[in-house]
Amino acid sequence: MPKQKTHKGTKKRFRLTASGKAKHRQAGTSHLAARMSKKRRRNLRGTTTVATCMETNIQIALNRYSY
Repeated sequence: MPKQKTHKGTKKRFRLTASGKAKHRQAGTSHLAARMSKKRRRNLRGTTTVATCMETNIQIALNRYSY
């Protein structure tokens, strides 16, 4: 039986915490930020966790490994 491969696109975008939650970078921060308000830009900084309904899908795609 072959092993399950890690999904490379998911590996580049998500990282698992010790408890199994998935962290990701917020969308909309790459460019065109000048038209956003300062409050919105400030709130998009840093990382956030994924919704609980998507955590298992990301864990399966990452094969339960963070890196």
